[in-house]
Amino acid sequence: QVQLVESGGGLVQAGGSLRLSCAASGRTFNPTAMGWFRQSPGKEREFVAVISWNSVLKHYADFVKGRFTISRDGAKNTWYLQMNSLKPEDTAVYYCARSPRWTVSLADFDSWGQGTQVTVSA
Repeated sequence: QVQLVESGGGLVQAGGSLRLSCAASGRTFNPTAMGWFRQSPGKEREFVAVISWNSVLKHYADFVKGRFTISRDGAKNTWYLQMNSLKPEDTAVYYCARSPRWTVSLADFDSWGQGTQVTVSA
């Protein structure tokens, strides 16, 4: 069974930065894609970014391009989301997830972390 644990959320002023981490464990952790999603109150969970297991492929939602960077450390089974130039509209609970296939579809991710709150003040 795969376990994912996020960390790094918090409160930051607009224009600031945060780095989220997602640590994976479990004998069946064989991802093809590792992603980040977010959910704001009253909204559906939405795709943010995804990276392939070998870091060759990356894909971002349009609203974070140029501001967020996804990366991974294979040796640590950990992936990251560096968030710069944060805006109040980035406020959400951020979730990491794992998929056995290359995808950006929420439905294809079968293991999820518990989420970490990111709050950006104006």
